Amino acid sequence: MTYLSRRLAAVAAALVIATGGLAACSSDNVDCTTSACTVTFDRGVEAKSSVLGVDVKLVGVDNGVVKLDVAGTTVSVPVDGSAQAQGFDITVQKVTDAEVVVRIQTS
Repeated sequence: MTYLSRRLAAVAAALVIATGGLAACSSDNVDCTTSACTVTFDRGVEAKSSVLGVDVKLVGVDNGVVKLDVAGTTVSVPVDGSAQAQGFDITVQKVTDAEVVVRIQTS
């Protein structure tokens, strides 16, 4: 990610925070604070949400690794692990046969 991309992501995140984190959540499966959201994705369906100003989509789960599309960037996050994408810290909190719970927060 270039410096300009990171800077734009930081500005976008600041705008989201300034306008209120709750407004940044698009559906019932999202619980937000001012700088972080917890998303519960249902497995086996086209699962996606708009979180902190970006679209996040569950791509799949394979061998303890959750694959997410975050604003067009695919990121692999191990269960109980974390990764970064598009200026966000992403943590997988729980994976069951029915759902995947992910926490997304500004870096």
